[in-house]
Order: sequence, then C-alpha cells, then structure tokens
Amino acid sequence: MSNSKLIAKNTLFLYLRMFFTLGASLITSRVLLNILGVEDFGIYSLLGGIVLLFSFLNSAMSSATQRFLAFDIGKNEIAQLKKTFNATLNIHFIIAFIFLLLAETIGLWFINNKLNISTIDLSTVNLVYQLSVFTTIVGIIQVPYDAIIVAKEKMNIYAYMGIIEVFFKLTIVYLLYCHKGNKLTFYAFLLFLVAFISSLIRKLYCKYFFKETKYEFYYQKELYQKLLYFSGWSLFGNIAGVAREQGSNILLNIFFGTILNATYGITMQVQSAVQIFVYNFQTAVNPQIFKQYALGNFEKSISLIFQSSKFSFYLMLLISCPIIVNIDYILKTWLVNPPIYTSDFIKLSLISVLIDSISGPLVTGALATGKIKWYQISIGLLIFITLPVSYLILKHYNSPLIVFFVVIIINILALIFRVIFLKFIMGIEIINFFREVIIKIFFITLIIFVVSKVLILNLESPFHTFFIKSCILTVVNLFSIYFVGLNLNEKNFILMILKKNSINDK
Repeated sequence: MSNSKLIAKNTLFLYLRMFFTLGASLITSRVLLNILGVEDFGIYSLLGGIVLLFSFLNSAMSSATQRFLAFDIGKNEIAQLKKTFNATLNIHFIIAFIFLLLAETIGLWFINNKLNISTIDLSTVNLVYQLSVFTTIVGIIQVPYDAIIVAKEKMNIYAYMGIIEVFFKLTIVYLLYCHKGNKLTFYAFLLFLVAFISSLIRKLYCKYFFKETKYEFYYQKELYQKLLYFSGWSLFGNIAGVAREQGSNILLNIFFGTILNATYGITMQVQSAVQIFVYNFQTAVNPQIFKQYALGNFEKSISLIFQSSKFSFYLMLLISCPIIVNIDYILKTWLVNPPIYTSDFIKLSLISVLIDSISGPLVTGALATGKIKWYQISIGLLIFITLPVSYLILKHYNSPLIVFFVVIIINILALIFRVIFLKFIMGIEIINFFREVIIKIFFITLIIFVVSKVLILNLESPFHTFFIKSCILTVVNLFSIYFVGLNLNEKNFILMILKKNSINDK
C-alpha cells in the first residue's frame, strides 16, 4: 500500500510537469509553423531526425543506467551506487564521442548527398545540423543525472526541472518572433542553449543533494562488463526503435518531399504530447518494478507489470480518444491550415501508440531480469523490418499512410512476442495476462468505439460540439474503466483514496 501511495504521489508530480509541457508544445508548434513556414519546419524535423538516428548507443545505455542505479538503491548499496553512477557517466562520455564521429562522417555525407532538400542553401542546412548534433551531445551526457533523480523517485524535482524547460522554450518562441535574420539557424542555436542550461541545472542539483554523483574515476572490471553487456544487447532493440521512427521520416522525404516531413514533425509532437501521459505513469512505476525484483519479490514485480500495462492503456485511451474523434476541429483551431495528411497521420500514430503503451511495462520487466539477449535480438529484428516492409510497399502503392499501417501491425506482433518472452524469462502466466489485461482492454475499447460511432452531434457552435463529445467520451471511458477494467483490490484502493480526500476536505 505504501508503494502504491508513493507511485500515486510521484505520478501527480509528473502530471504537473506534463500539463506545462503539453500546453507549451501546443503553443510553440502553431507559432513555429507560422514563423518558420512549412518548408523550414519540415527541414528542421528531418535534420533532427537524422541526428537522433545516430543516438542509438545513448538509448541503449540509458536503459542500463536506469536499471542498475535502481537495483543499487533497492538493495541500499550506497558505495556500489557511487561506483555505478561514475561508471555510467564515463560510458556516456564515450558514447558522446562515438556519436560525434558518426554524425560528422556518415551523417554529414547523407545530409549533403542524399536528402531531398531544394528550398534552402546547403550552408544553412549544415549549420542547423551541427547545432542539432551538439544539442544531442548535451542530452547524452545528461542521461545519468536524469536516471538517478528518477531512480531515487524524486519526481517533484524532475517535474520542476521540466517546468523550467517549458518556460525556456516559450521564451525561444518570443525571441524567434523578434529575430529578423535567419530564423531556422537562430531556432537551432536557442534549442542548443536551452539544452545546455537545463543540463547544467540537473548536474548542480545532483552534485549538491546526491553525494554519490561526485565524480571520481573507478575501474571495477566486472561492473563495466555488466553495464556494457546489458547495454550491448539493448542496442538491438534501441537501434530498431530509433531507426523505425526516424527512418520513416526519411522514407517520407525520399518518396514525397519536405512537406510531409512537416506533417510528420507535427504528428510526432502530438504523439509525444499524448505519450507523456503514459510515460509519466510508467516513470513513476518503473523504479518499483526494478527494486521489487532486486529484492526477490518476483510476484509483486509481476503484479506491478500487469497493473501498469493495463493502466497505461487506460490513460492513453482517455486522452487519445477525444483527439481521434475531434481531430479535424482540433487541427483547424490549433494550426488553422495544417499540412496535408496531418489528420490521418495523427489518427494512425495514436492507434499505434495505444497498442505500444501496453508493452512499456513488459519491456521494464525484461530489463529487470537482465536476461535480455534473445529478447532484444528478436524484438529488435521484428521492429526493424518496419522500414524495409514500408519501403517495398511504398514502391508499389503511392500512399504515405502505408508507413503507419505497417507500424501498427508490427506493434501488435511485438506485444505478442514480449508476453511470450516474459513467460520464459520472468515466469508470468500468459493466460493471466490475457485475462487480467487484454480482455479488459478489448471490452473497454469496444464500448468506446461503439459510443464514438453512435455519438453524432452537429450543434451550431463547433466548440460546443467538440466540448460535449469530449465530455461524453471521457465519462463513458471512466465508467467503463471502473466497472469493467478494474479488479476488486484496485476499486477498493481508489475508493480509499477518495474517502481519505473527502475526510481531509471536511
């Protein structure tokens, strides 16, 4: 119960952070599209995607960092925690150097020789690319500091730092509006500056409050071997994930040009804004899954995985359903003149994210066991084939929606594979997962689908239509989750929290 309260408390802090981030994202996307124009917005989205394509090493090591720091904290091994943190910091410096080499060789060649960019001179493209590279390097070095804040479950600090970043990014929009020169390069420079300042704030906080983050060089051979072994196998899955997301953007550029890169960039912003609902919840739960497994409480760890898989989907459905149903009105109000295919891109991306939200806790469970070799190889290969399959279909069918349809199918297959793997490496019962998670999710989705189809409103005010539809869908969703999606213990816990708040109000 105390763990549940801690998770609930941390989730609230993360949602505070989310609301500021979401609001800023909606404001900045519209303003940036107007200030930069569709072409420049698409170019920045494309260049940023290529930079992220080379950050696969960082993604792999990030998972290892969070897992091993949480394990040391769970076992209360403070001396080992200090060694682990310093080892991860050293490795991230090496990753930053490797990333720089790849970006300045393969990446630079690809930018100047293969991209379909004809509306802007190459010197500007290269300058924006370099600024994006250094922004990413700052983010790579920042990972161990973020990881220890999360592992220690200081979500309030994590939330406050996120809110500070939001104010910085809103300031960027204002400065960009006032700037009279090249807005694209100025925007890239300001993003680098914000990343640098944010990273410095995190480092100073950790140095002051977490003594184990004081840098001292340790060389513990076994520790480095464990970290590199774990991150090495995680590399397969992370390369596949980064390649799929950014590779899809490149495919759209090759087949359709920079206009659809702008559409894809907006879609990814909406997707990220919605995903943060689930990411915040999973960020609060993940340290507990790691710690319970580290302490040998395997049943508790599995129970947390089941619950968080279910609740992740519920949270995603609550926010994505009104967006999908009202997407045309939202885009017209938000962007006025959205780029072509934006509505269809967003609908399909949210469906793919809904499916993938169930998998997040399963991934955490696999990482907790440390038995990830064949798991990462299999899932990584499955996710990676998204690109060649999409390319082959695009050669014959000239529709950019193909990319998203392929992603949805692969996400379903990946979910099935993850459940099967956790049966062997963690001991979860597939029939229990199916009964406790999948069946409940299916019936709730069916209820919402039927309601959204029969809910036809055409009021005089488009806003009133949007508002009433969203309210009805949200109420139906909440009732469905409570009466269909929760077991008795979960219902009792929610009632206990409500009663406690009611007593406190009195």
